[in-house]
Amino acid sequence: MTVRVQKADFDIGVELAALTAGNMAIGGVCCFTGLVRDLHPQDGEVAGTVRALTLEHYPGMTEHQLEVIEAEARARWPLEASLIIHRYGRMEPGEQIVMVACASPHREAAFDACRFLMDWLKSKAPFWKLEETGNGSRWVGSRTSDEEAARRWKHSSSPP
Repeated sequence: MTVRVQKADFDIGVELAALTAGNMAIGGVCCFTGLVRDLHPQDGEVAGTVRALTLEHYPGMTEHQLEVIEAEARARWPLEASLIIHRYGRMEPGEQIVMVACASPHREAAFDACRFLMDWLKSKAPFWKLEETGNGSRWVGSRTSDEEAARRWKHSSSPP
């Protein structure tokens, strides 16, 4: 189990190699990497609207909450390894913001656990997001679709 909240960027290939090194029980790895977008589609704006995204968090509390949800994923699925990296600070469009990787003997568990972790991160992770736009700055909350995606896992170990 690995959780890192960091300002620095990360190298997906290096991270995946370290995650799976020497573990021959792993049959599948599912990885999701999120990037900062240059638009906020729910507002009906056009590409190029978002100039930067700044993420703030409370050190210690954030890592603890991510460790709790990662432990829940490990309890729900037979994972050999998992990794959550979430960046904070100011990032511009195109920059990596988050990486979630789940490794399991079977692909289905890796896919489901990765989706579960990302759904939780998008809706419940203790980060505060400030978008810089051509019209000023605004705080951004989770979208209704993110909340709905997270709710499907409330009492289920598999997708509906």
